[in-house]
Amino acid sequence: MTRVVGLISGTSVDAVDVAAAEFTRDGEQLRLQRLGETEVSLPGGLRARVLEALPPATTTTEELCRLDAELGRAFAAAAEHGIATLAEGTVDLVVSHGQTLHHDVVDGRVNGTLQLGQPAAIAERTGVDVVADLRARDVEAGGQGAPLVALLDELLLRGREVPAACCNLGGIANLTVVSPDADTLAFDSGPANTLLDLAVREASQGRRSHDEHGSLAVAGTVDAQLLEVLLSDEYLGRRPPKSTGKERYHAGYLAAALERAPVPDLSDRLATLAAAAAHAVVLDAARLGVRHVYVSGGGVHDRALLAHLGRGLGDHGIRLERTEVLGMPGDAKEAYAMALIGYLTWHGLPGNVPSATGARGPRVLGTVTPGARERRSPAPRTRGERPTRLTVEPPGADVRS
Repeated sequence: MTRVVGLISGTSVDAVDVAAAEFTRDGEQLRLQRLGETEVSLPGGLRARVLEALPPATTTTEELCRLDAELGRAFAAAAEHGIATLAEGTVDLVVSHGQTLHHDVVDGRVNGTLQLGQPAAIAERTGVDVVADLRARDVEAGGQGAPLVALLDELLLRGREVPAACCNLGGIANLTVVSPDADTLAFDSGPANTLLDLAVREASQGRRSHDEHGSLAVAGTVDAQLLEVLLSDEYLGRRPPKSTGKERYHAGYLAAALERAPVPDLSDRLATLAAAAAHAVVLDAARLGVRHVYVSGGGVHDRALLAHLGRGLGDHGIRLERTEVLGMPGDAKEAYAMALIGYLTWHGLPGNVPSATGARGPRVLGTVTPGARERRSPAPRTRGERPTRLTVEPPGADVRS
């Protein structure tokens, strides 16, 4: 039995998602008991500085150094809170994805990826071993380093008779497609909340960070010309493996689209951005023969985005449900995915899905920063295979049987 806390802050940079899990393995079967999940807000000033440092902005090595240290301390506080409130004060491992500052994609190839949030700060504050820097090994093996959530999705959907997909609507929308007769695919479909949030921040001069529940977008009307411009984006037509981020979908991208198709009204602008994000996911799901989509992420709280997605998928006969029906809370799924990857790393097992990322093969992900306590990580399994089946148990479930 291994108790793990997973941490991640996504492209919206609004909070650290925290999930605590207890893993028990029996042969090919892995049982994940959810101990609980929460989120810890980043200090407002720190969030603003991260947003200011994101591309295409320029920054200094001094600021990157400070952000790495301060994000590390913020993640350490989130880990400490999660350990105390979700895991009864005791865990074997903390897994931190950190905060992505840059994902360097050139001509479809990832040259490097940078996540900040110094793991030494987490190890020092909690006294627990920390697994971090999860993407770099897959990138060096020729992969995209994303989406890392593919393994959890694959385990959740394995064994179905028809292709099914998990879709996470974060700053970027990503899709994992699991088929009974083909390798798993996972990729970033296109922008989701990142352009919506950007439009709100710009229109409100920074006073608002997002469209709460999509209330403005729901009241707007989709502009056909802007929708056409957004859907003509070259990235959307690329075949996976592929990944993207705010390096592409930033203020300059939105400004260029609006210059080609001006939409003065904010509600109409948001309605169109929501429709474009949903349309990209629908096209990918339909092209890959998906029959069932399970959705998660902050975008599920945007009524306009979810409505466009549901209608679009329905037009293709594809059923839409939330990942809660799989036992996985949508707001914490990526944090549980980090916990799963860290569990595998701690046991010397690969955490990537090569068919999804494009890596040359399975790789053990991340690096381990030892904690302050007297604790030894399990010895790597020299011939071990990772589990092929996953059972998710809710908090409070009896997992002793």
